[in-house]
Amino acid sequence: MNRQNWLNIPAFRSRNYRLFFGGQGISLIGTWMTQLATVWLVYDLTNSALMLGVVGFTSQIPNFFLAPFGGVFVDRFSRYRTLIGTQVLAMVQSLVLAGLTFTGVIQIWHIIVLSLFQGFINALDAPARQAFVPELVESRADLANAIAINSTMINGARLIGPAIGGVLIASVGIAYCFLIDGLSYIAVIAGLLAMKVKPWEMSVSAGNPIQKVKEGFVYAFSFPPIRAILLLSALVSLMGLQNMILVPIFAEEILAGGAETLGFLMAASGLGALTGGIYLATRRTILGIGKLIAIAPTILGVGLIAFATSRYLPLSLFTMLFVGLGTILQIAASNTFLQTIVDEDKRGRLMSLYTMSFLGMIPLGSLLGGAVASRIGAPNTLIIDGIACIIGSAIFYKKLPSLKKLVQPIYEQKGIIAIPKNS
Repeated sequence: MNRQNWLNIPAFRSRNYRLFFGGQGISLIGTWMTQLATVWLVYDLTNSALMLGVVGFTSQIPNFFLAPFGGVFVDRFSRYRTLIGTQVLAMVQSLVLAGLTFTGVIQIWHIIVLSLFQGFINALDAPARQAFVPELVESRADLANAIAINSTMINGARLIGPAIGGVLIASVGIAYCFLIDGLSYIAVIAGLLAMKVKPWEMSVSAGNPIQKVKEGFVYAFSFPPIRAILLLSALVSLMGLQNMILVPIFAEEILAGGAETLGFLMAASGLGALTGGIYLATRRTILGIGKLIAIAPTILGVGLIAFATSRYLPLSLFTMLFVGLGTILQIAASNTFLQTIVDEDKRGRLMSLYTMSFLGMIPLGSLLGGAVASRIGAPNTLIIDGIACIIGSAIFYKKLPSLKKLVQPIYEQKGIIAIPKNS
């Protein structure tokens, strides 16, 4: 794609967004390589579904407790400088993990401690990243496109990273995945430093952090459409994303494969998610996004049930396409909706609550999934997860007409839909 074609994409008309996209695209490939390598290393060291759940829990639990305070922070301080700091710390974490693995002294407690450290970084990085996107585009009309492209970028990396990681683990070892991930942060840090960002205007609003967190909760949960989105995201993250820590069991024990099989399964999920991201990026309007949010958990649930019952690798790869598709449609569509309707002075706090409902529930789901799988098996666990997602989807769909009526005045105020002439 030449420069002119790139610039035909609304978000890419903004130089800062192009820099962000380029740096993040490289770094996220490394991140997904590390995610694959970590779960494989944990299972190789322990052969325990429960320990997979424990490591997943420690890597994400800080999001549950600290994300709301991270939202207060990014509403008050420079999101740009915050992201530079979090990327530097994440690079250090990956390089330490690589060093321990190269020297052969890595133990499960090292992984747990470093995963917890990464969780603390993510608790600040995730709301800062979500709230920073509107600062990257020069026109507010390009925001929905930028958010959709973000999802496409993340899931393009989900497709490429695990596939490369699986080959690297099988050929040269796990440590190289961690090393490449650490070095990949140089790209995103360089992209951030090359940006021309307007000076941050320090917020002088009254209230201590606890009051600000409470204000964010009241704002989000007193408005039924936002509350419904957050609760559905929490359900999907708690139940629907347990597959992320259980996939190694399917790759090795059920499908009789190895690291390459795990990489292919994760890449198949990434391909499904990339397809969903591209679809969202090509949508011209926010209208109709509620229906997408409603049906996405059903797609995910059906995919999980089919994957759980498959014992044939090609069929498992096919079902993982739907797992990835349903996941990204729910996550990215919900993000786009929230970013579109939120009051600007509460953007960071709402995005932190969204992070809490999404990333913050993953550790509880990981711990729950690992514990349940150790008792009734990974396939039965994913079947239960799939049923829960389908039920949540049906409940949300039933409420959708009443939620639309509440959102319509906001869309009219923001010029997304025209105000009726007789009003």
